[in-house]
Amino acid sequence: MENIKDIFFDLDHTLWDFDKNSDLTFYKILEKNNINIDVLDFLDSYHPINRAYWNLYRVDKVTKSHLRFYRLYDTFKKLNFDISEQMINKLAIDYIEHLSDFNHLIPNTLLILDNLQSKYNMHIITNGFKEVQKLKLEKSNLSKYFKTITISEDVGVKKPDKFIFNHAIKKANATIQNSVMIGDNYNADIIGAHDIGMKSIYFNFHKTDEKERRNVVIIEDLKDILQIL
Repeated sequence: MENIKDIFFDLDHTLWDFDKNSDLTFYKILEKNNINIDVLDFLDSYHPINRAYWNLYRVDKVTKSHLRFYRLYDTFKKLNFDISEQMINKLAIDYIEHLSDFNHLIPNTLLILDNLQSKYNMHIITNGFKEVQKLKLEKSNLSKYFKTITISEDVGVKKPDKFIFNHAIKKANATIQNSVMIGDNYNADIIGAHDIGMKSIYFNFHKTDEKERRNVVIIEDLKDILQIL
């Protein structure tokens, strides 16, 4: 890609290893609250439920509080595990409180950031919750790489809404023509960037079948970015 001056990264699943850090958080809070359940069974049920709620949250079909409570409620219900709503609320709070205690990064995150920081202005656009996303960036020592951080809760809309992309471009004092979005979510990151005429690189972190994606730059490893930019 030529004439790129500003790179906008997604955070979760792109740089910050959400799956690993989230799983470790559940091990911690379930033990802390003396919840006698097989954590692997819990996580096997929780992951698809959580993804489904995030898809609904992204299009404003559920609220933040609804997502936080019912992704846990539905998981315990699926496992036929008897637990009070009071404890589910406590687990929901504990999860947010302890999520940033773990800060594993996607392989080659620091490699690419160290290589790119002297050549480009780098930024974050994320749909996560603001109180958690800021802690993730700080505790993982990623904040120092980014000139601007745009969080959907601060803006009032989520990716792929055009407004958040245009807001991030303006905040960064960048131009659409000289910017690129890099992220793992095709709908939120790639389509969102495409809709404002912004270049994009799709990080296929989830290893889905993307053969039918036409005219899309796809990478399987973050270090491949260095061959493109």
